[in-house]
Amino acid sequence: MPFIEATGIGKSFTARNGAPRTVLRDVSLSIERGSFTSIVGAMGSGKSTLLSILAGLTAADSGTVAVDGEAVRGVRHDAAFVFQNYSLLPWFTALENIRLAVAAVFPDIGREAELARARAALEQVGLSNALSRRPGQLSGGMRQRVAIARAFATEPAILFLDEPFGALDALTRETLQQDLLRLCSSAEHPVTTVMITNSVEEAILLSDWIVPMEPGPPAALGAPIPVQLPRPRSAAQLAHEEVATQVRAHVVATLTAARGRRGRRSAAHGGDDAVGAIPVAAEETR
Repeated sequence: MPFIEATGIGKSFTARNGAPRTVLRDVSLSIERGSFTSIVGAMGSGKSTLLSILAGLTAADSGTVAVDGEAVRGVRHDAAFVFQNYSLLPWFTALENIRLAVAAVFPDIGREAELARARAALEQVGLSNALSRRPGQLSGGMRQRVAIARAFATEPAILFLDEPFGALDALTRETLQQDLLRLCSSAEHPVTTVMITNSVEEAILLSDWIVPMEPGPPAALGAPIPVQLPRPRSAAQLAHEEVATQVRAHVVATLTAARGRRGRRSAAHGGDDAVGAIPVAAEETR
């Protein structure tokens, strides 16, 4: 049985003109325990909405989400989140930002144990010398390291990632991607990870499965594509790896075909809806 299973998900919002805008309709997805799954699509295709529903942050209008057979009704205590904008409290130090998360998940362990967990988490991401710095005193890459450390300090069973590296420069992004892979693989218990990204390359580097999101509205999911490559992986290796080339072509072909279908529908109805660019590298999507 899948660990995370979404069935028939639908979600609409009210547009500025007051008309309903359907973002997701009858979307279904199954995710295996311990896997790293990336949902890839153009900006504005509905990826963040779907992730928010899977995580229990947003309620779907229709359909169900279950984790390990249990219906999702709000945020789970065993789930952690990493967002592109870091979501750190600016008036607290890096250590205190993490300690507060640990205290929320483990309310009975005491302050000293909370601090010990927070310190250990920061050491894992190479920030042992930044314990007392506030977010405003850290670079973007360092702030995202704190956010990743905070997520793993709570020992999550599920990790949700919302374009976590999209705002970083290429070198910092590659370093943090490797840190994330290391933490996911070295965790005491398998961490089931769901990431949304605009970058096919990033998805191939990190994922066991890639799910293309075809642009809407309403959005639809393509068939999951396996990434059958050993770890560790590197960007340099993937540039010359035949399996990576095949996966890349498969993902891009799926998104390109969906883009063409949407364009034909728009033309048939006399519309000029913008169609998101096909995402290949993160640098091309911002």
